[in-house]
Amino acid sequence: MLNTTNPNHYQYTTRHLEISILGGIKLNHLEALRVTLGINKVKSETKLRHNVDLYNDNQVEKLVRKVAERIEIGTSVVRNTLQELTNELEQYRLSQLDIDENEIPIKELSKKEQQTAEKFLKSKDLLTKTNELIEQSGVIGEETNRLLMYLIFTSRKSYNPLHCISLGTSGSGKTHLQSKVAELIPDHEKVEITVLSENAFYYFNRTELRNKLILIEDLDGAESVLYPLRELQSKKRITKTVVHKDRKGTTKTIHLTVEGPVCVAGCTTQESIYEDNSNRSFLLYIDESEEQDKKIMEYQRLLSAGKRNVKEEFESARFLRSVQRSLNIISVRNPYAEYLTLPASVFKPRRTNSHYLQFIEAITFYKQWQRKKRTDKETGEMYIETTLEDIEEANEIIKEVLLRKSDLITGAARNHLERLKTYLKESGQTTFTNAEIRKQLHIKESTLRGYHKQLQEEGYIKRIKKKKTKSYCFEITDMREYDWLKASIDNALKGCIQQIELNLS
Repeated sequence: MLNTTNPNHYQYTTRHLEISILGGIKLNHLEALRVTLGINKVKSETKLRHNVDLYNDNQVEKLVRKVAERIEIGTSVVRNTLQELTNELEQYRLSQLDIDENEIPIKELSKKEQQTAEKFLKSKDLLTKTNELIEQSGVIGEETNRLLMYLIFTSRKSYNPLHCISLGTSGSGKTHLQSKVAELIPDHEKVEITVLSENAFYYFNRTELRNKLILIEDLDGAESVLYPLRELQSKKRITKTVVHKDRKGTTKTIHLTVEGPVCVAGCTTQESIYEDNSNRSFLLYIDESEEQDKKIMEYQRLLSAGKRNVKEEFESARFLRSVQRSLNIISVRNPYAEYLTLPASVFKPRRTNSHYLQFIEAITFYKQWQRKKRTDKETGEMYIETTLEDIEEANEIIKEVLLRKSDLITGAARNHLERLKTYLKESGQTTFTNAEIRKQLHIKESTLRGYHKQLQEEGYIKRIKKKKTKSYCFEITDMREYDWLKASIDNALKGCIQQIELNLS
């Protein structure tokens, strides 16, 4: 008799009365059952609306008399109906609490699905095939970023998860990329956040976030939780001490502890603001090139014309979720770690070196079905080992990340500088003015001045005075500095592989 189809307007109907529960019921505060009722006789338009706590006997008795008088019905009928309604609402609330504890059902793989996923994980060129499936699932372009993000999300199940921040201008597709790759992760293994209060993270159950992927749509709207997030990333647990009164009124101090490890991903347009968080994360710069624009617009046109295989997208995403479920938590050891050194140009080398080693471990972890399980004789711990192939693949994928980590300017300023170099080469110029670049590259004046201020401070461009006109313009100090930086990182990574091969021979 209780209809809860509309969560804000339950309906309870008996032979004599029709009752509406306006606004539903609260699932917390189980010591009370406060509701707003609308009561009328069947086929009657006369309705009494009243707010009452159904667990308060005095309030219920007053309501019984009021209803009986107002709509002209016996008190025994009203009393019995309210008792039955209370029982129904009580049972419904308890059932909803049980559902909330296991809000997202965990899908068990069938034997066939498990075998298919394991076969895929054992296949040659696993990362290439995975990247192709990611594209088939609807992630257009961003070939390196999408695979890197997928592997970072996969690392949530390892002992040392990685983290990432997607950076780009407004409307560049950073949130879309994160959400599309996140669709490849099982629902029960991720937590999506839009807005959280400052203390919200401390009230998760102790192990509720363990090995979960935490997705923050916009870091600008989650500033209050950035500190506990950083602690979860670094220390793999957070603790808060609060004062609590028990039933007797005695004041006690209790400790709220939430355990990790967790994998954290977020998006922002403001790179410099989140330096503390970005130091702990891989920085993924969204591809804002014209070529990427063309790819996305072509996809949009095909989708609108009904010529995109939506079923293939769905099947690819579902299969990759099955692949994720087939990965087991296992320790990874890298026997070649002592030979892996980063180039001296890398900014904050200690933390970057840790990220580099963890990313190699993430690739090994993903390829666990291709590795022989070993046992530590002293501790009994099961583990798998990194191969030279894992390191080579990691070097190829992470090259752009290390390049950005070695840069003295922000990613947005670097993108602008490289566009500026291309423009000057194509036009055969060596100098430029703000007005010229603003017009040719379609950049807002405030944005352009911000870029040029940063480039001047770091010595990438300089202000010079023209002899003929005595007006001022700008000049790039070194057109090939980024090429030299790329070459130094490339050589350093190749040097690591050569050193390993030398020691193996």
